[in-house]
Amino acid sequence: MVVLTIMFVSVAAALCCAFLFWKASSRRVGAPPQRATYEVLHTASQAVSVLRDGLTQATAVKAAPTLRHLLGTPTVAIADQSALLACHGSDQHAEALGRHLRGVVASGRSQWLSASDLGCGHGSDCLMRAGVAVPIAVDGAVIGALAALGPSADAALMRTATEVASFLSTHFALAELDASRTRTVQAQLNFLRAQISPHFVYNALTAIESFVRSDPERARDLLVGFAEFIRWSFREHSQYATLAEELRFVDTYLELERARFGDRLAVSLRVAPEVLPVRVPSLVLQPLVENAVRHGLERFAGTARLQISAEDGGHEAIVTVEDHGIGVDPEHLADVLTGRTGGQSVGLRNVDERLRATFGNDHGLTIETGVGAGTKVTMRLPKFAPEVSAQ
Repeated sequence: MVVLTIMFVSVAAALCCAFLFWKASSRRVGAPPQRATYEVLHTASQAVSVLRDGLTQATAVKAAPTLRHLLGTPTVAIADQSALLACHGSDQHAEALGRHLRGVVASGRSQWLSASDLGCGHGSDCLMRAGVAVPIAVDGAVIGALAALGPSADAALMRTATEVASFLSTHFALAELDASRTRTVQAQLNFLRAQISPHFVYNALTAIESFVRSDPERARDLLVGFAEFIRWSFREHSQYATLAEELRFVDTYLELERARFGDRLAVSLRVAPEVLPVRVPSLVLQPLVENAVRHGLERFAGTARLQISAEDGGHEAIVTVEDHGIGVDPEHLADVLTGRTGGQSVGLRNVDERLRATFGNDHGLTIETGVGAGTKVTMRLPKFAPEVSAQ
């Protein structure tokens, strides 16, 4: 019995040790080379996450400690085209360092920094008596410089600093691309606001005027709705809105159109509550509805029927605008959407381009139409998109 007890305790102890060893080893990422690669990439990603906002004093100060760790030197400094933005580790040579970094920015060439260049009078005891300074360039234009200081500077430090600067340059270029895309989308939105149809404005005001004497209360409500429509169209809001806000804007627009069409305009609306919080580029729904009214229904004899739906499609919201009007030649519509020809469907092209720019090419408009067959426009909107949710 004693022997069995000793054997049981020994096996239990062995299993316990094996479990503790496995748990400790599972925290490590592979072999030493793999762990080193992981640590470098993790450190680099920390710097990039900050600098994707561009090269400013605030981002440079936040990124400097990480870059210092990445380069493995006592001091790291970052400058833009005009000034020293950050110096992490020690600032005892900051003035001389700033001067040499401006020289690197101006010349676009890397520099070795000696003790005399830095004005170092501390002798061999100084931990920042030598270093390298390398340019940071985007699309061939030098936007800043990076310096690494240590007790000595060799070719290995120069190569490492050059590679880090190249890495930063790539991500600054991506940051500029993001900013450029944002400016493009904003320009498209401004263009769409400018395209509010004078035809619609004239017809809306005419409809309001027709009720001034016969139904003053209705005229007042329509005038308030018209003012709200104009205010929403031109307000300085975010590039994005919720689907609920877009639908409210469409309802204001349709109230003005109902005043003009009367019983000739029949609108049906079907919306799943789950999709109302979905964020979309501003002014993507109203242009589709206006296009359906103007080009599909305005010249249609009889009752003009318009169906708007926003359905839950799992990870997407599926929005459709369908009219039973005169339709359009698909080939002509394709030319309009690709910009090969002009046309009155500028709103469709604008919305299609902004959806693709925001969510990717798989999320452009899908249009089903034919002459005399009406038109159905579909948008598939992701319920969650990081680039939209971050705004």
